Amino acid sequence: MKLIKSVWAKALGALLLFTLLCGLLYPLAVTGISQALFHNQANGSIIEINGKKYGSALLAQQFTGDGYLWGRIMNLDTKTYTDSNGKVMMYASPSNLSPASEQYKKLVQERVDKIKAAHPEKKDVPVPEDLVTCSGSGLDPDISPAAAEYQAERIARVRNIPVQQVRDIVAKYTGGKFLNVFGEDTVNVLKVNLALDGILK
Repeated sequence: MKLIKSVWAKALGALLLFTLLCGLLYPLAVTGISQALFHNQANGSIIEINGKKYGSALLAQQFTGDGYLWGRIMNLDTKTYTDSNGKVMMYASPSNLSPASEQYKKLVQERVDKIKAAHPEKKDVPVPEDLVTCSGSGLDPDISPAAAEYQAERIARVRNIPVQQVRDIVAKYTGGKFLNVFGEDTVNVLKVNLALDGILK
């Protein structure tokens, strides 16, 4: 009987100890460190200017105007994923179509045709792949420098500004490889468009 009580006492003690360490102290420490050292990232990398929030640098927004940099294809859906109060929980998702399917090929060709029609000066230049395909998450906020360059002349033409001005803005918001080794250079679509509108300096 004493042995059973001893085992239960040790088990309860271990439960309380690890609840305190893992359920309270560790989360508080991680939250405190992240808020102190990485405040912006810990709060969603929200782009806020003069008290107005324009969105997260980590989540895509759909831009369709000819004077804006277009991002990756988004499958917008504001009806499927809602909570009990009707609040939208997710507004875009990745495609589950097989790259080998005829439907997928047709979709990509339609997108290529649309991109080509908007960029007559690029009729002989292949459309960058990331402009006509979804990302794995469906919410990728970045595109490749090649995809941004493909659109530079169109944006400059519509806004009646020098194409070099567009390229300078794109260059400013182009991120490099992690540790100069991992990943690829990427252009943040939201930041470029805010800069084009003169909101982000």
